[in-house]
Amino acid sequence: MARLDINRAAEMEVFVRIVDLGGFTAAAHACGLTPSGVSKLVSRLEARLGARLLNRTTRRLTLTPEGQAFYARAARILGEIDEAEREAAAGAAPRGHLRINSNIPFGMRFLMPLIPDFSACHPDITLDIILSDTVIDLLEERADVAIRIGPLRDSSLMIRKLGSSRMVVVASPAYLERHGMPDRPADLASHKGIGWTFPRTIGGWPLQLDGTNEERLPPTIARASDGDVARMLALGGIGLARLARFHVGPDIEAGLLVPVLERYNPGDREDIHAVYLGGASPLPARVRAFVDFVAAHCTLSDDA
Repeated sequence: MARLDINRAAEMEVFVRIVDLGGFTAAAHACGLTPSGVSKLVSRLEARLGARLLNRTTRRLTLTPEGQAFYARAARILGEIDEAEREAAAGAAPRGHLRINSNIPFGMRFLMPLIPDFSACHPDITLDIILSDTVIDLLEERADVAIRIGPLRDSSLMIRKLGSSRMVVVASPAYLERHGMPDRPADLASHKGIGWTFPRTIGGWPLQLDGTNEERLPPTIARASDGDVARMLALGGIGLARLARFHVGPDIEAGLLVPVLERYNPGDREDIHAVYLGGASPLPARVRAFVDFVAAHCTLSDDA
């Protein structure tokens, strides 16, 4: 248990100021301390933690790996302290800054259209919206909420299911004109498939044949780093791709992609979740407001 005579929040604030402002002198001015006082505070902090946080030279400061981890957590804790004080002063009304991360196709099709209405309902919440297919570390990226597609690996995160989307094998009309329409799973052996540059929990494409499930995979012509790249390759006619229906639904409706082997589709779905940091402390009102809003308005239909 922490000693009561140690003001850990103040230590964190000074340390974060050192990193943000790039030096002891600037941090000392910002915190109303002397440079020597800041230096002694860091030395005491490092001694108490038993780890070096900063590499010091006459010209610059750099973070050690331990310092980088401490800085990331300290910055988040200080932000939560500020948020707690703002919420208490305002009767816990949703306000403050919210950093959101989503993959590109879900973000463009479902999330972005909701933002104007969310902002109208919560005008005191400001937003950072980052669309990327890279799976981020919420703590390192200082993100409040991330949208994750597929299996969740980090059990320490709080989750809220937003929906699910049926998987479908698709190809462009140009590809099917050149290679023909596969009529049964065995036909995949003579086709070209679009795979992934990262490991998947499922090795092949699940298909249902004579009442039993099996996995088939066409020879791979190209590998994609994310769903949007796979979609673009399929639209370009390079091969067959298996993607979530929400990802390619507009392309199917426009006739740009054609579902393939639907009679053998086992109907498996890919789950979509909002994930966020949680724990024993109350969830910030701004995070709860956003997650509740998206869960209420971003419903996926059975065909999505």
